[in-house]
Amino acid sequence: MLIRSKMPDIQEVKNLTVPPPQVWQLPNGIPVYETNLGTQDIVKLELVFFAGRPYEKKKLAFRGTAALLREGTARYSSADIAETFDYYGGSLSLPVSLDTATAQFYSLSKHFEKLLPLLAEILAEPAFPQNELDSFIERNQQRLQVDLTKNDVVAYRKFTELLYGEEHPYGYNSYADTYAALTRDDLVAHFKQNYVTGNCLIFLSGKITPAIRTLMEQHLGTAILKGEKREVTVGPGQPGPQTVKVPHPDKVQTAVRIGNHLFARGHQDYNGFYVLNTILGGYFGSRLMTNIREKKGYTYNIYSNHDSMLFGGYFYVATEVGNEFVEPTVREIYREMQKLQDKLVKKEEMEMVRNYLLGTLLTNLDGPFNISEVVKTFISEGLPLSAFEELVETIKTISPKALRELARQYFKKEEMWEVVV
Repeated sequence: MLIRSKMPDIQEVKNLTVPPPQVWQLPNGIPVYETNLGTQDIVKLELVFFAGRPYEKKKLAFRGTAALLREGTARYSSADIAETFDYYGGSLSLPVSLDTATAQFYSLSKHFEKLLPLLAEILAEPAFPQNELDSFIERNQQRLQVDLTKNDVVAYRKFTELLYGEEHPYGYNSYADTYAALTRDDLVAHFKQNYVTGNCLIFLSGKITPAIRTLMEQHLGTAILKGEKREVTVGPGQPGPQTVKVPHPDKVQTAVRIGNHLFARGHQDYNGFYVLNTILGGYFGSRLMTNIREKKGYTYNIYSNHDSMLFGGYFYVATEVGNEFVEPTVREIYREMQKLQDKLVKKEEMEMVRNYLLGTLLTNLDGPFNISEVVKTFISEGLPLSAFEELVETIKTISPKALRELARQYFKKEEMWEVVV
């Protein structure tokens, strides 16, 4: 039995580097970023298409297209597809972000040859059945009806709408009528324009054999529609800031969003702000949590976040509090921002945050699938993998003085947008 009377020493995290992937091309020119580090006979395959909101011509076409890809092809029904993946122990998910749509596929190595041809057909000849589109519309209208009863959902929707505008790809909101306006032709057009070779990146990880590469070349090397990468222009956000209060009757809690426009991951201040945001509200021991949750007891949860997209980004603080605590909570949020502008972060807190962030990045490099996820993040955003090492170096070396300067630049109260629901 191990009995400890003394806490073990904290060890410094060293040698945080991303193992470089092997990069090769399919016959149709799509680059493949291969992380061949697996010990188990499992393969993860991700096809990332630049097919999100900035690339659509009809609102919500990107979401409808991704959702219906697995609902049937020229030869297989949605039931056939589901049964085949279940039978061979594989999984297929189709997550979307604001900028991209991804086909994420896991398979046992021995069944890869059974499932990859089906995935290739899904990405080459989706049927987009009208009955499945009708079901998609109905499901999402019902879900939306429920979501709009939640203060935090309403606050987030209003916040992004104010930042970017009702017609901006990062700012528009979905409504029942938006879903109802979708047609099968909209999905077909979005698919043909964006699910093409020039708009695609492939990330392969696990225990990769020559046979797997050959199967990739045979099936994905010919299945994806040919097409050039689409270049799009996304305008800036709205001028501001604004303060908006949205009444939501019969609610005992109020949702608060406070934030402003920021930048994409490639911006020169991204790494430093990553550290600054963590101190403010990016982990459980953050200043917002310590003050507003633990000391004041105004809320159960409060956090700050920096969402970065291909064509911009934004920062926000989010919480839900009792109606009687709204004003003191907002006051304390600004107080914590001001303290970071006025006073240098002390050594003990700096070391705590450095260790936390380096530990998080270390976890992100645990195993081939996580490593491939890091590779995907940076490559998809047009950044070299050296950007990861630069982030690590910033975490290790950034000074309290540099953090104070960033706080003075990006935490100005007069530039903050506020939404209270």
